[in-house]
Amino acid sequence: MEDSADGYQPLCQASEGIEVEASSFQEPGSSGDARPHDEFHGTWEWKVNNFTTASDKIYSDKFEIGTYIWRILMWPRGRKERSPDLAVYLDASEAQYTPLHMSPKAVFTLTLVNHLDPASNVNREAPHTFTPTESDWGFVSFHSLDAILNPRNGFLDGDSITIRVEIQVQKDERFAYDSRKETGHGATCYMNSLLQYLYHIAYFRKAVYHMPTLESDEASKNLPMGLQSVFYKLQYSKTCVSTKDLTKSFGWGTYDAFMQHDVQELNRGHTYSFIECLNVEYKSTRKESFMDLQLDVKGCKNIYDSLIKYCEVEIMDGPNQYKAEGHGMHVKDARKGVLFASFPPVLQDARKGVLFESFPPVLQVQLKRFDYDFQRDAMVKINNRYEFFETLDLDFENGACLSPNCDRSVRNMYRLHSVLVHSGGVHGGHYYAFIRPDGKQWFKFDDDRVTIADKEKAMDEQFGMDDDLPLRSGYNMHSMKEAKCSNAYMLVYVRESDWDRIMCPVTKDDIQEHLKDRLEQEQLEKEMRQKEKQEAHLFCTLKVF
Repeated sequence: MEDSADGYQPLCQASEGIEVEASSFQEPGSSGDARPHDEFHGTWEWKVNNFTTASDKIYSDKFEIGTYIWRILMWPRGRKERSPDLAVYLDASEAQYTPLHMSPKAVFTLTLVNHLDPASNVNREAPHTFTPTESDWGFVSFHSLDAILNPRNGFLDGDSITIRVEIQVQKDERFAYDSRKETGHGATCYMNSLLQYLYHIAYFRKAVYHMPTLESDEASKNLPMGLQSVFYKLQYSKTCVSTKDLTKSFGWGTYDAFMQHDVQELNRGHTYSFIECLNVEYKSTRKESFMDLQLDVKGCKNIYDSLIKYCEVEIMDGPNQYKAEGHGMHVKDARKGVLFASFPPVLQDARKGVLFESFPPVLQVQLKRFDYDFQRDAMVKINNRYEFFETLDLDFENGACLSPNCDRSVRNMYRLHSVLVHSGGVHGGHYYAFIRPDGKQWFKFDDDRVTIADKEKAMDEQFGMDDDLPLRSGYNMHSMKEAKCSNAYMLVYVRESDWDRIMCPVTKDDIQEHLKDRLEQEQLEKEMRQKEKQEAHLFCTLKVF
């Protein structure tokens, strides 16, 4: 085991089996003295008697600081296989069997006290998180043993030395981060990206609250109740929200539940599809609805290129000719010099395309990051650089993508609301989302953690990267690889003229009384259980015989 650059390191893994000498919990005022400064900060001293004749490895008595149990571990003769100097470690004796989320994290200072001159004390400081595999941390070369044994140096008092430890217990931000407190937004355990986007479309959330449910409905068996429960907890819970019941409810009437409400109109737009023959007067048109747009990434530099490609006119000729009903092959009458159509119908040259007749208030754009590679005979992920923008003008180029029937009085200017990201490859990965609920400040929603983000993180870093981009000198290969496989796969835009309506206030008045009472009671019970768990280590059970 090598020393770290700072001179401290884990002693060993719990599996190596450190022998634990019998010792009792040390109360303040006995041979060691624990002096608490506050709930998470304290000092303790250990007077080591008979130091010159002590065994090779000794433990102090146990003591409590910051609600955790500690002890000091020392090699008076040095760890011969590592160093001949005095070795001193701080040991969290309970960390070997403590769950990770309760592992103590602390900054500690070990001091070898000089009884002649306190200014000559030897101090060594280290931060550490004490886990089952690293339950102790300290210094293999704390101080020269020869210097300690020299009485003139003031460390040896008769045949004793004193070791002092000061401990400042810290909250581990990996587990103690409070998304609600830090950002004002609640977090989910799983399904983060899609659920968070839907929740932060306030009109959708209000519509979900207004879905009819009964007091007897169970969140795990009823989709509307499951959504109402998750959304309520996201809005009012102080802790991370579980989606377990919601996922169980997906098998129940999912489609019917949404068909009964106008919430679907948030995302419904219409296209105008046409096929127009080139040599006869025949045109077929059809109006179709869509709930999202699926746009090509491959071969496109940005979202406008994809829209142009989406509306690109296709010429149907040769083997792809169109069979126009009521129109046969054109034949010229040699005597009269006129054209007439023969029957039955035959194939015609034609032009085929699609334009947009209307756009929805909330536009979901699915970016086709996954495609089938015929050469490889496999699905591949397209990580090419693909740009999108904070504002999207769908009336661009004088309405190049709009149908003749489109209402030109509606201004189709959109503001980016959400960026849903996939990080990984075609066979798996991780999903998270960047959302700006107010249209200004970005937040990153990554499962049970919500953090503030900036435009660069939310947009620029999610464009992807060209495969043929040359490496700059000193460029981090790992960072480049991450940038290439982490990119946007879905964008959500809200029409600016509808923004205030879609982002309407949602209060408890929008929630049915039976639902509100039920969920408030569930939340109180959950908070009580969590409080009991957090305080469990402060109590013990005694059996008296």
